[in-house]
Amino acid sequence: MHLSAIALFVVAGLASLFMAWVIGAGSSGATPFAPAVGANAIPTMQAAFLVGLLGLAGAVTQGAAVSATIGDGLIGGVEIPAVGVIVVLLVGAGLMAIGISTGYPIATAFTVTGAVVGVGLALGGTPAWATYRQIGGVWLLTPVVGGSIAYGIASVLPRSDAPERYTIPVLTAIVGVVLANVQFAFLGPNGTMGSLTGLVGRQLGAEGSTITAAVSGIVAVVIAAAVHWDIARDQAGGLRRVLLVLGSLVGFSAGGSQVGLAVGPLLPLFDTVGALSPAIILAGGGVGILAGSWLGAPRMIKALAQDYSDLGPRRSIAALVPAFLIAQTAVLLGVPVSFNEIIVSGIIGSGAAVGGGSAIDPRKIGVTVGAWAGSLGLSLVIGYGVMAGLKLS
Repeated sequence: MHLSAIALFVVAGLASLFMAWVIGAGSSGATPFAPAVGANAIPTMQAAFLVGLLGLAGAVTQGAAVSATIGDGLIGGVEIPAVGVIVVLLVGAGLMAIGISTGYPIATAFTVTGAVVGVGLALGGTPAWATYRQIGGVWLLTPVVGGSIAYGIASVLPRSDAPERYTIPVLTAIVGVVLANVQFAFLGPNGTMGSLTGLVGRQLGAEGSTITAAVSGIVAVVIAAAVHWDIARDQAGGLRRVLLVLGSLVGFSAGGSQVGLAVGPLLPLFDTVGALSPAIILAGGGVGILAGSWLGAPRMIKALAQDYSDLGPRRSIAALVPAFLIAQTAVLLGVPVSFNEIIVSGIIGSGAAVGGGSAIDPRKIGVTVGAWAGSLGLSLVIGYGVMAGLKLS
């Protein structure tokens, strides 16, 4: 390999690390614990430290699916070269950095997706319409589904005829069933992707739907019983602990989803030369997310926790439950999704249930939605323009 090619690979790797840092400082690092910080369940700096570790773990164990979509699922007919990867990552990270500096949550999934498509089209690639339809469907449904679920939960929790010592355990049991069935690296046969229910089934020699249902039911009952006992003896403390666990699960899911936005463009590039395995690249992206969470996330955590609305523990739980469910659905489908969009939608839904329009800041929400929509188009145009200019030079 020529020295110039090696230099491009190094620069592409550094751009990926920068992108991972920006993701950790923004969407992945800020959003999972923003509701918990807003509810005074955990201090800002502790939240940033914890979410960094969780993001690293999620990147290593769940990052492959979204990385594959970003790497080779968005454009057909061409392979993005090292210089194109650099353009993609710098465009996406640059727009994200603007969002962090201004306090507005730019959607990482939108900027990176737009940049990949723009660069790919400039290189003569063909649009992957089926993938676009799937991604667009998830993006459009996320605020509707997330906001609706959060609205429903926040509407039930304050009711006197629905005591929290019963409703909260039911919610956590649902989360537990999902967690028992999601895919993790190393849990499948021979270290492949697999679920906890599948692992237990193999150990018992009884894989199938029956053992899956049985293990899922046991997990649900154990979690519900533990949460019921905790809330019954200490309601305020129990709600706080449930909130922290949900934030941790969302932080883990964020790492599994968002790392693909940073390292996905690198995978085809390094695969052609066999320089690094995908696992090492994912781990490197996870380390970048961890560093960004520790060093840059507190500002965005504060912006989401305090500027959007005054969150209590019940509204925060209502926002985090759909966030976890949507995040894991996106990881399963391999669809890049914005955690800013997920969390803000949940905050709006729970706020509408509790306080109507007075619980949220309409101007802040309007500017944020405009930033989401504009970031996709702007990143596509910039990516296409820069790559087309480099081809002509």
